[in-house]
Amino acid sequence: MAFSFNFDVQLDAGDSCLGDHATLLASEENKTSKNTEEAGKPLERTLKEAKEHRPPLDCRPLLENSVCETLSLGTLPPLCYLNESVLEQTASERPDQEKILTQTAASHSDLIAGVYEGGLRIWECTFDLLGYLESEGVTFSGKKVLDLGCGAGLLGILALKRGAQEVHFQDYNSTVIEALTLPNVLLNIEEEEEEGEGKSSSPSPKRRATGLQTRAELARCRFFSGDWASFLTLLLSSGPPPKYDMILTSETIYNTASYPALHAVLSQLLAPVGQVYLATKAHYFGVGGGLHLFQSYVEEKNIFSVKRVKDVEQGLQRHVVLLSFKERDAIHTT
Repeated sequence: MAFSFNFDVQLDAGDSCLGDHATLLASEENKTSKNTEEAGKPLERTLKEAKEHRPPLDCRPLLENSVCETLSLGTLPPLCYLNESVLEQTASERPDQEKILTQTAASHSDLIAGVYEGGLRIWECTFDLLGYLESEGVTFSGKKVLDLGCGAGLLGILALKRGAQEVHFQDYNSTVIEALTLPNVLLNIEEEEEEGEGKSSSPSPKRRATGLQTRAELARCRFFSGDWASFLTLLLSSGPPPKYDMILTSETIYNTASYPALHAVLSQLLAPVGQVYLATKAHYFGVGGGLHLFQSYVEEKNIFSVKRVKDVEQGLQRHVVLLSFKERDAIHTT
């Protein structure tokens, strides 16, 4: 696929740890934006009805013909994820009602407005946010966490590994959830089981997703697809909505047309003392969004305070920002 991960690593089915953070980002600097047909104009965001995806009773088919890679970053626990090249090669064998696996290959694009929102690729700001969470020693124990626009789900998986009470994953595309996010969660649950049993290497995918502990760990997770407005409506209509202690999101503010729905999700689902960790590029060339425009939108709404907590100067300028309710901040400063 044209949008490949652009990770400068060699594929080796026998190696579950294939590179470090610096190597993974090396070729990303040549990518300046997510591609669009109308450069510089906000993308018209198409509504896609939200739905919840429940893991099947037998999860083994989700990991058939898969190859696991592992990201190791500082003191963070190893994060496993499916190799994208293998995902591409086995696309015809995987459920894909949206047909995004074939459409993205045919269009040579990382983004198809209203069809595919880039979730099959791990974008560089995800690594920035993982690095920040590690360097600041952010804790997840006992918290309810939302990985918004999750893609591969590495942020939510970190929260799960670090003892979060619940982790919910959301992406625009159902194919991303079913073919990538859920399998990645399974890979990491099974990795922890093997470590607990004193195993020195990762088991083959055929042995994964079978244990009782896997089912117990999956019970701490929920998986959703659909646009943000529909996702919010679904949660609000199904009983008391969850209030998240932490919302993690990366590379999700490239489209100014999505700001109202994104702001609504954050303002209605964040717990009163919760925090939003957002990783972003300063500007998304060819699309029009970026930190300055999003921060201006948030400040106009006057609900959240926005604090820039990390700047990355390599390649395109990138940032990690922290959002919290202004009322909470006012209480804490009095």
